Amino acid sequence: MNNNLYKNAKAWPFIEANKIKKYISKSIEKKNVIFETGYGPSGDPHIGTFAEVLRTNMVRNCFKKISKISTSLITFSDDLDALRKVPEDYPYQDKLSKYIDYPLSSVPDFTGKFKSYADRNNNLLKQFLNRFCFDYTFISSTDSYMAGKFDAQLLKILTNYEEIMGIILPTLRKERRASYSPFLPISQKTGKVLQVPIKVIDKNNGVIAYRDENSKFQETLVTGGKCKLQWKVDWAMRWSSLDIDYEMNGKDLIPSFELSSQIAKYINNKIPVNMSYELFLDEKGEKISKSKGNGLSIDEWLKYGTVDSLSLFMYNNPKRAKRLYFDCIPNSMDEYKKNLEKAKVSNPQSALENPVWHIHNEMIPEFSYPIEFTSLLNLVTALNTSNIKTIKDFVKIYLKNPLKEEQDSELNKIILLSLEYYKKFILPHLKKRKPSDVEKKAIIKLINKIKNFDDACSAEEYQKIIYNVGKEIAPENLRKWFITLYQILFGSDSGPRLGSFFKVYGKNNVLKLLKETIN
Repeated sequence: MNNNLYKNAKAWPFIEANKIKKYISKSIEKKNVIFETGYGPSGDPHIGTFAEVLRTNMVRNCFKKISKISTSLITFSDDLDALRKVPEDYPYQDKLSKYIDYPLSSVPDFTGKFKSYADRNNNLLKQFLNRFCFDYTFISSTDSYMAGKFDAQLLKILTNYEEIMGIILPTLRKERRASYSPFLPISQKTGKVLQVPIKVIDKNNGVIAYRDENSKFQETLVTGGKCKLQWKVDWAMRWSSLDIDYEMNGKDLIPSFELSSQIAKYINNKIPVNMSYELFLDEKGEKISKSKGNGLSIDEWLKYGTVDSLSLFMYNNPKRAKRLYFDCIPNSMDEYKKNLEKAKVSNPQSALENPVWHIHNEMIPEFSYPIEFTSLLNLVTALNTSNIKTIKDFVKIYLKNPLKEEQDSELNKIILLSLEYYKKFILPHLKKRKPSDVEKKAIIKLINKIKNFDDACSAEEYQKIIYNVGKEIAPENLRKWFITLYQILFGSDSGPRLGSFFKVYGKNNVLKLLKETIN
């Protein structure tokens, strides 16, 4: 382990890892550092879940570089929580709406494939995490409560009931204070999770009482899965019970983390190192919500971009709010390629600051796709074809060196992605316009100049021809000339660098394309 290499690393996962190292230095008996990510299985796992697990894993990987202490990652599912509302994108909304206030783990799975609604969503989560090869331990809230794994902490919360209520009640609205309790009894009659006032009966034996739906007092234990905790108290309880050392949360949960930290002092005083991250926004600038189903899903991203480009998007600026939509994909694809090329020639110290080092946990790939994704999209747009061989042949003309086998394989992948992106987001909006009489004359002049050039004309020579014609017909506004060509050739206000495109497209094809625009 080269501590000298890692101690000066400024990348945010290393900063977080060093915070953990400082935190555990207070405990000489610490043998395993435990990271946690939480998941509410009230709907399908979404892209925010991926972001939290991925980022936590990056911090964990950095911690392994600076410490010999072993680590583990817990993915905790709060599946004993009650169903409070039906997700807008759920296919069986009418059926699910009948189970409001029931624990997620007792709601049926209407597909008939799983033990419960929560079991379905938990399995989706595990499949999702396994797909990206995350190393984690899955823990179910229901299983833990029912097996008595939280009993010691539940009794401690009951012992300190008044102190914990004193922390929480001032943060609630007046009407909510009247019914609030840290303990949510699970009705033995209906099976629902009840939000009712409680009366502490016996702290030593863990007994509370509440009025049921018939206003009759019912006594129940707080242990053995008879009660569930309100989530802010539940969060603090888990830190103690599971001995959590590190956990991230969204910026919207900062007040909740602070409140849970105060509550934790009355359990085992276990408060993990914490990082808050900013939230993802949809195309309208609104917070992405699992229940609304807005924003971009993982599968949607991966239909048009690579896992590595998605990981890069998650790595970059976690403390800055980012709009997450389809138009982020091409830029992220190109940025990943650029960072990979930098990483391959970087010295070991500067490589630590490169996102690619963290995306691949130091194992930086040797090969990537050989052409920028945006250039490929421009080429596909200009060719207006879905023929992979045709596109690939043009790319090979553009590239200076022959492709290695791995590069050829990567090129095949991104051609398929670019075609999907083109068909979905570019083709429906293309509106090539006809040139005016003045513009026709300029294009004819451009055709004549290109005719006189050698077939092996370079990209720079093509660019110079286009530039010189533009100076002749629009010397006061060259930008307008280029926009004119983009509108006529591609149906948009922007596109590929025309000299490069003409070089890839080839002299005869360029002449044919230009002639078509004036005919």
